Amino acid sequence: MAESPPYASYAAIMGSFVGALGLAGWLARRHDRDPQCHTTLDLAVLAAATFKAARTISHDEVTSFIREPFVRGHAHHGGERPKAGGMEQAIGELVTCSRCAGTWAAAGLTWTQVLAPRFGRILTWTLAAGGLNDFLQAGFARLTETEEEQA
Repeated sequence: MAESPPYASYAAIMGSFVGALGLAGWLARRHDRDPQCHTTLDLAVLAAATFKAARTISHDEVTSFIREPFVRGHAHHGGERPKAGGMEQAIGELVTCSRCAGTWAAAGLTWTQVLAPRFGRILTWTLAAGGLNDFLQAGFARLTETEEEQA
């Protein structure tokens, strides 16, 4: 019989997410920070930074130590499978899924920009440049691969 999903753990994680957003909103209000001042460019940069942060968390070797406690076997190149059962499974699903990790990364980057604007902007633009670099490197590799095949 298949084990049921760890709904209580999912609920705890979602409660933490909502609680952290609420705390960040309260801190922003307390420190008179207005998140409404962000532009369309800020959203585009945030999207690229979120992509890079999520892919780094869920796939890169450098962040395998984050995934290791929550996956079967050893974390190394991404693509690991979460452990089964309870909070380990729920967190494992979160840190091995780039879409899932992306939601958390977006929230963290957004609130970093609101609560610590100088650091948040540097962090977000750095990650966005890294994400754009990933696309440029992949495009360049594909282009040179195609040129070599035609020669």
